[in-house]
Amino acid sequence: MKWESAVQFFAMGGYAVYVWGSYAAAVAVVVVETLLARARLARALAAAPAPETPAE
Repeated sequence: MKWESAVQFFAMGGYAVYVWGSYAAAVAVVVVETLLARARLARALAAAPAPETPAE
């Protein structure tokens, strides 16, 4: 497919809603999963006991 302008490229031959919507959904899933993983890690680190220091 050959596009004559950026507008035609972003319109994707009439399928722009599906194409760009799919990209947006994929990015949203990756962002949410990253945030959830960071929250799980933060909770795990907060719940872990502090390392003991040797007595002098």
